[in-house]
Amino acid sequence: MEDKTVQTVEKKVTKRSFVGIVTSDKMDKSIVVTIATKKMDRLYKKYVTRTKKYMAHDEKNDAHVGDTVRIVECRPLSRHKCWRLAEIIERAK
Repeated sequence: MEDKTVQTVEKKVTKRSFVGIVTSDKMDKSIVVTIATKKMDRLYKKYVTRTKKYMAHDEKNDAHVGDTVRIVECRPLSRHKCWRLAEIIERAK
């Protein structure tokens, strides 16, 4: 009889995270975060600012418009939400 050894391979999953500004907090337990990234244009060789909006889950309704926040990827919570609020970096003045 042969010994069958089972090897478990642990995969380290790194979740994506972004830092952005809250643009809407009108929904209950949800915020809209705008992420701005700079990308070089191939033709003109200039940096162009690209913006994208993400809906994030805010369990305690802490974040407000103008706050700088960090969002982290998570499982799908609804049709549009698959991000959650990790921390509030800076409050709006």
